[in-house]
Amino acid sequence: MSDVVTGEAVVVEVRVAQLPSRAAALLIDIAVQLVTLFGASFVVGALAFTADEALLTMIYIALTVLVLVGYPVIFETLSRGRSLGKLALGLRVVSDDGSPERFRQALFRGLAGVLEFWTLSGAPALISSLISEKGKRLGDIFAGTIVISERGPRRYGPPLEMPPQLAAWAATLELSRLPEGIAATARQYLTRWHDLSPTVQHEMGARIATEMSAFVSPPPPPGVPPFAYLTAVLAERRRRDHARLAFQAGAPQRPAPTPPMPYPPPHQQAPYPSPPHQQAPHPYQQAQASHPPQPHPQAPYPPQPSPPVPAPMAAPPASQPPATAPGPTSGGFVPPA
Repeated sequence: MSDVVTGEAVVVEVRVAQLPSRAAALLIDIAVQLVTLFGASFVVGALAFTADEALLTMIYIALTVLVLVGYPVIFETLSRGRSLGKLALGLRVVSDDGSPERFRQALFRGLAGVLEFWTLSGAPALISSLISEKGKRLGDIFAGTIVISERGPRRYGPPLEMPPQLAAWAATLELSRLPEGIAATARQYLTRWHDLSPTVQHEMGARIATEMSAFVSPPPPPGVPPFAYLTAVLAERRRRDHARLAFQAGAPQRPAPTPPMPYPPPHQQAPYPSPPHQQAPHPYQQAQASHPPQPHPQAPYPPQPSPPVPAPMAAPPASQPPATAPGPTSGGFVPPA
């Protein structure tokens, strides 16, 4: 893995192509070029009896330049950095900032390839690739490009096993409002979790968990990390999908179908969280809209005794302004003036 800084100053991790895969792609490209060159030479040789010798020499030179230089330049320009060999091995040539390869860069690589591979038998390219931190050959150094691998090995499967600590909580989840897009994003994040840096793991996981918590209730227990929260939600969602499909497959044989896994009654649900002044909101609840409690319709204020009439007070001195009368209380009673 290597860090690539894009034009927007964003650091992106890419998988640099290894030397064996690049060598295999190069052998495929060389084989295609040799077959094309010999085929074209055979066709031109058949015209040797009817064409001028100088014309044939010019055609041979044009075909050689077109095959040796034009083949990589044309393919990498039209396919955004992939020749036939790179396409077969899942490799791609990109700029140092992660942008697609341009024609100027492909031309530099093609011209340097004639010197590296066809003139010096690949020795400069091998030495440069071994010395360079990102495995660059001379053509990559001159053109400002890097070869990356688009088919990274999938060493880790998606961690969709239910965490035992969250199994009881996940059974009470309401998942009917969870969009498929957020679930797919969370699944992709969990699949690539091991390939991300610790900082990206936490930041991306917290962002996805915040988006998901807006559609999933109840909120997770305190202290649950984002990846465990996402894993529990997706595992419970998959379990319910499998149970529903199994139930639908056996529905014709059952006279009175019932839900496969009914939700627990309301009195068994997790209690509502404490008010905001007693318990800090969970970080995953940032995206949820707060719903203030509605006043109870049958909660009249109890009758209160009449307040005693205060004794008359002396008038304030003329030098002091009169005091402002206080406003009504929260119960709607206006204190005496």
